[in-house]
Amino acid sequence: MSLVCACPILECVYCLGCARWAWKKCLYTAGRESENWGFATSTEFEPVPRICRYILGVYEFDIRNPLWAPPGGYGINPDSVVLKKNYDENQGKVSPYMIYIDKDNQDILLLISGLNMAKESDFLLLLDDKLGQTKFDGGYVHNGLLKAAQWVFDTECDVLKELVEKYEDYTLTFAGHSLGAGVVTLLTMLVVKNRDKIGNIDRKRIRCFAIAPARCVSLNLAVRYADVINSVVLQDDFMPRTSVALEVLFKFLFCFPCILCATCLKETCTLQEHMLQDPRRLYAPGRLYHVLVRKPFGVGRISPTVKTAVPVDGRFEHMVISCHIISDHSIALMEREFQSALDTLKEKDHVMDIPTQQRMERSTSLAMDHSEEHKAALARAVALDIPEAYLPSEYGTFRKAQSMNDSAHGSSKRESWDELAARILDTDEKGETVLKSDWY
Repeated sequence: MSLVCACPILECVYCLGCARWAWKKCLYTAGRESENWGFATSTEFEPVPRICRYILGVYEFDIRNPLWAPPGGYGINPDSVVLKKNYDENQGKVSPYMIYIDKDNQDILLLISGLNMAKESDFLLLLDDKLGQTKFDGGYVHNGLLKAAQWVFDTECDVLKELVEKYEDYTLTFAGHSLGAGVVTLLTMLVVKNRDKIGNIDRKRIRCFAIAPARCVSLNLAVRYADVINSVVLQDDFMPRTSVALEVLFKFLFCFPCILCATCLKETCTLQEHMLQDPRRLYAPGRLYHVLVRKPFGVGRISPTVKTAVPVDGRFEHMVISCHIISDHSIALMEREFQSALDTLKEKDHVMDIPTQQRMERSTSLAMDHSEEHKAALARAVALDIPEAYLPSEYGTFRKAQSMNDSAHGSSKRESWDELAARILDTDEKGETVLKSDWY
């Protein structure tokens, strides 16, 4: 710093950069991120408030005698709880979780609670990651969250298989909040990659709701799994926007000017294109739902609005300066705001007085729209040269990899034998080289 201070020109440039960053931050609002997204319907958003109540139920010591139930209760039938494990039973490997059979909605749910500030194991799990440390399915993922997801998968695989085979028409849903949202995201990806271990369940029967998730997957994985993973974010929530490595954040916890300076320089000098090209950078997973309940800068409330999209660029890239960035991460507040948003969506449907037959046609059309939007997002990821992004094959057997797309457009870039081998080959438990499951 003494050298910089001795050079007035560099100091002026630095001050101008800080002023530009501060000006942009002060004018940046949460609504800007989703201003071009489409509006969600009551049908697709209906499970979200209910699942938030179920997640809240995981925090209870005794679900039959709840202490912190919201108005109207959790909506959980204690007799349908298959199992519920706390920190001691989980050996500190993962937050408490519960497996629940929702017979009213034909759903098998695995629910994981969020970060507990009083548990050192949760912090160690969240901090167990470095940039580019762990690869999974052609992308990068959060190392600690993947370990937790793998532990849950190995522990509960047989239970889930039994339930899936017993309830053949039920959906298998994974849901979690904050830290738990990151775990269920990677758990869902593990299940999709190992469906043969869960009774050969069809991919369409699997879904995930990540409530206020940590950034845990690289961009190519975030878009590729958008057909099964849904992230739900309340307005200014900080967690999906925290791009600074968490271990770095805690190192600078007692030196706020240092991290402010680093963030200023990074966001001022880093271009959006460079961020997209970094295959190690982590993002909020899947399809995004953004719930807006306040006017810009928190000057007043608005009628709740739910926006949704599968964006490639603009996936909650910037922190919002707001007094609500912490409170918007509360699962209890989310449950109330999401229920209010759902009630508003249902009121609009009631005013429109949509007949039952048209509602069914609308649901079918919505599924088709989401599928087309997912394909468009994959195509855009390939067009932007996102590392390891590819289009699905029309026949569902072989994938059109990035290199194939490049060659189709006359690119001179060729894939080396080492890259080809890494893409199609894997190592099994015995250490033998085998084809990856999606290549046969």
